[in-house]
Amino acid sequence: MTALAPYASDPARSKGRRHPEPEAPTRNDFQRDRDRIVHSTAFRRLVYKTQVFLNHEGDLFRTRLTHSLEVAQLGRSMARSLQLHEDLVEAIALAHDLGHTPFGHAGQDALNACMAQAGGFEHNLQSLRVVDGLEQRYPDFDGLNLCFETREGILKHCSRAHAQRLCELEPGGVAQRFLDHTSPSLEAQLCNLADSIAYNAHDIDDGVRSGLLTLEQMQEAPLFSTYLSQVLQAHPKLHEQPRRWLYEAIRRMLSDQVYDVVGATAEAIQAAGVTSPEQVRLAGALVRFSPDMHRQSVALKRFLFQNLYRHPQVARMTDLARQVVTQLFQTYQADPQQLRSEFATRPDTLRAIADYIAGMTDRYAQREHERLTGQRLW
Repeated sequence: MTALAPYASDPARSKGRRHPEPEAPTRNDFQRDRDRIVHSTAFRRLVYKTQVFLNHEGDLFRTRLTHSLEVAQLGRSMARSLQLHEDLVEAIALAHDLGHTPFGHAGQDALNACMAQAGGFEHNLQSLRVVDGLEQRYPDFDGLNLCFETREGILKHCSRAHAQRLCELEPGGVAQRFLDHTSPSLEAQLCNLADSIAYNAHDIDDGVRSGLLTLEQMQEAPLFSTYLSQVLQAHPKLHEQPRRWLYEAIRRMLSDQVYDVVGATAEAIQAAGVTSPEQVRLAGALVRFSPDMHRQSVALKRFLFQNLYRHPQVARMTDLARQVVTQLFQTYQADPQQLRSEFATRPDTLRAIADYIAGMTDRYAQREHERLTGQRLW
């Protein structure tokens, strides 16, 4: 790892863990966080959780696991150039989707509707619940007992109401910034943008692979069309090898976006004059695209919403996924004894049901739904 910039997070100056532990002899605290996340049950479950396409629709589509790995790779690359702490970036990236439901955002929306009268459901908050309590691996504490900085980065979004409740349980904790309107570390900000960059790139790849998007369509897409044209000008024969044409265009787009973020962020840091992590928190969002790249990236995301995420085939599977999650919730609510014993005995029944469903993989949720309802939806 390169030398850290003065504004980078430093494990030697971490705000610590909720439960004090002795230091590891060979690893810094952010490395330990990363390693605990990789060895967690919730991380392994991500391999069978939907990104865009449901798990049974194809072996090569992204899952939440491969998405998290791609976010981590992009994040580490940018962190090294900016002299930020790569281990912290990797830990946040690998953990940011641990609380995601089966069936992606469709599952989250269904579970949020089911929990409307009990505080709702949001996957960022659930990711924090996973690392703070639901993972049960250690004899002295629940959860993974991660550092403040890692936990803060995982909690990417939080409403004021949720932040107030979290601060009642942990005064001055990871939700405090949502009440104070301060910023998280640069490493957390970087993961947030790396997530967006990874989304756009791999959803283009998966969309074309699925046949729901065509290369002809993508030649009209904001931002991406530029790279398709560049590749064809440099390698005219790739018109006869559409997969290579696509991959090279994606590679060029990813590279340009990474270089753009590094350049724009370095300029923002210099303009803000920050020289410490504490000053970063008061400086507003510093990790950013240049204005032109931001505009084009937003336009590309809008294109993907219109042409991929709202495609009739995706919408049909999304409706079925919502049905599975909703009916699972209703069945468990009517008969909590159908839950696994450690959830069935909890006094907070609705939240226990949400925790149980959120921890399911796509295929386990399908099997459980079929067992409880007798329906096989796909």
